[in-house]
Amino acid sequence: MSDQAKDFDDEIDLAELLGTLWRGKVIIILAALVAAFLGIAYAKFVAVPTYTSSTTLAIKKSGASVIDIQSVVSGVSSESDSLNTEVEVLKSRDLLERLSATLDLANDPEFNAAIRPKPMFSISGLLGGDDDAPTAQQITNAIAEKLREKISTSVQRSTYIISISATTESPQKSREIANTLAQLYLDDQIRVKFETLEDAVTWLSARVVELEAELQDRDDDLKAKTAEADYINAEGLLVLSQQVRDLRERLIGEQTDSDRAAAKFVEMKAIVASGDIDAILTFTQDPGLRRLASQGTREQSLAPDSPFQARVASLVERAEKDVTRARTQVSAINETIAAMEVRVDEQATMLANLQQLQRELDTTSVLYDTFLTRLKETTFQQGIQQSDGRVLSTAIDGKKVSPRSSMIAALSLILGLMGGAGFVLLREMRANGFRNAEVLQAATGLQVIGQIPLFPVAARGDLIQYLKDKPTSPAVEAVRNLRTSILLSNVDKPPKVIMSTSTIPGEGKTTQAISLVQNLSGMGKKVLLIEGDIRRRTLDEYFSIEAGEHGLLSVISGEVTLDDAVIKSERIGADVLMGQVSHVNAADVFSSDKFIAFLRLARDIYDYIIIDTPPVLVVPDARVIGQHCDAIIYTVKWDSTTKVQVLAALRELAAVNMKPTGLVLSQVDPKGMKKYGYGEAYGAYSSYGGGYYDA
Repeated sequence: MSDQAKDFDDEIDLAELLGTLWRGKVIIILAALVAAFLGIAYAKFVAVPTYTSSTTLAIKKSGASVIDIQSVVSGVSSESDSLNTEVEVLKSRDLLERLSATLDLANDPEFNAAIRPKPMFSISGLLGGDDDAPTAQQITNAIAEKLREKISTSVQRSTYIISISATTESPQKSREIANTLAQLYLDDQIRVKFETLEDAVTWLSARVVELEAELQDRDDDLKAKTAEADYINAEGLLVLSQQVRDLRERLIGEQTDSDRAAAKFVEMKAIVASGDIDAILTFTQDPGLRRLASQGTREQSLAPDSPFQARVASLVERAEKDVTRARTQVSAINETIAAMEVRVDEQATMLANLQQLQRELDTTSVLYDTFLTRLKETTFQQGIQQSDGRVLSTAIDGKKVSPRSSMIAALSLILGLMGGAGFVLLREMRANGFRNAEVLQAATGLQVIGQIPLFPVAARGDLIQYLKDKPTSPAVEAVRNLRTSILLSNVDKPPKVIMSTSTIPGEGKTTQAISLVQNLSGMGKKVLLIEGDIRRRTLDEYFSIEAGEHGLLSVISGEVTLDDAVIKSERIGADVLMGQVSHVNAADVFSSDKFIAFLRLARDIYDYIIIDTPPVLVVPDARVIGQHCDAIIYTVKWDSTTKVQVLAALRELAAVNMKPTGLVLSQVDPKGMKKYGYGEAYGAYSSYGGGYYDA
């Protein structure tokens, strides 16, 4: 495939696309008009009109504390979530069921399908649907769901205003539903508040009674405990604690004195044991002992029964008593401190218990006073409850919102335009054939040398008469142009032997061959038409003559001469050599030297030889015959033969080094040219020879 053909395949030609839409403008406009007409008819005669009516509510902003009793009875929160919650409350099943009961919607066919007249035709009836009558609860549920569909609620931005809209088949009904729902919502707020207050009063009353009893019990317990510890108070406990601290300070001094006396006693005993009179005198500093020491000698003083020794023993005994007395004093103080600490601990524990009882009593008293106050406030609020909102504007008779004829007509027109354009493009996409010479030439890379219109004949036998009777018709003129293109295809060596072939049967190659023969003979040339398609043989249908006993095969085999075998047709002014049925393979016949010799003889006798061969994709005959021809006319049927088929056949020819002199776009329908846009689509090919051999 050439680069030009590849570019043709891969690119989308916008001008081609727009051209296709433009050429299909009639279909597109008709589709748009039909769609617009149907849309208007639907809006006027089929669609049920609906009406919308709206009412608005202003919601009070709440800012009260949670512990304040006003939190029970004040407006809703200013948070957007709270407003959205109120919007959902408006469409709650409870409110919708009450709305249905208030307006008796169970007897309204718009909301209760059970009371509507049964249609003559229904899908559920065909499918054997359940014909049992719905229960009352099912009807109620269905009405609530229907109301939910027909009611819309919204919060106006940056406000505390809720809009309620109802859309029904009646303007009055829409108004009643919107206003009634708003009033039911406000009444429901008051009802909820009364129920909340009632629950609060009940709970507060029970709690006040409990707190009163608890307060009394705690007061009695505190009094009993206080009576048991009448002498205990914080001041006395403080004095007692101070006494303990004083005793501890005294204990420290006594302990110090005791330790000092014990140390002195130990030291005295050591000095006395040493027998050093001077040391004893220095340590004891006793005047009497000094006087006794001065009355005698050292030895006398140290004698066991001397007065000196008696005095020393007396001093040692006195020191020992001082130690014993000091230790006794320390022990007594320790016992006193221990006893006083136990007493302080006991009194501190008892005082703490009394203080805890007092705190609990005070707390219970505060709770009791608080709940009692709330109970009184709540009881008072029961008589002055109001809703959290008010009706800002009541609904009026609904305005018609559907069907909007102008919008439906516009949308239908647009859909019609889209549908028409889609149909035109789809038809174009599904097209498998070639619709103009440019596309054919771009796809194959070969020159298109002729475009032959569809001959307006009813049967093949009428073709020759038409060529004679209508020499100036568009089809004959097109054949004349084809003749010129063929003859001028090689100016230096004009072609004499011309082969006419195609891709598959039914493309008009035989018509082109006969028309070309008639045109060339009209120029005074001696022309021979050879039926190279000896398998199927179709020339009999074009000529109202009886084929002779001999034909092409007889001439090739040498059984008869060419002049004896040809039929001189005065209708086209040329000789016709019919084909013959052969048991020998046709390709072998045309590959023989005898066929080459036959063509050489025919060249000497005739000015032009036109050979009508079988289609390329059906049998190999055309590829064999074409080797001996000067020019090849390759016929492609307009808007029929697919690109894949044509390219496959051209590849078959190229495989044997054959290239068509030119392509002919045949059987072009002038009306179809106006009807279709130019384009191309791809398709597979198969069964080319189907029915080809049928005589």
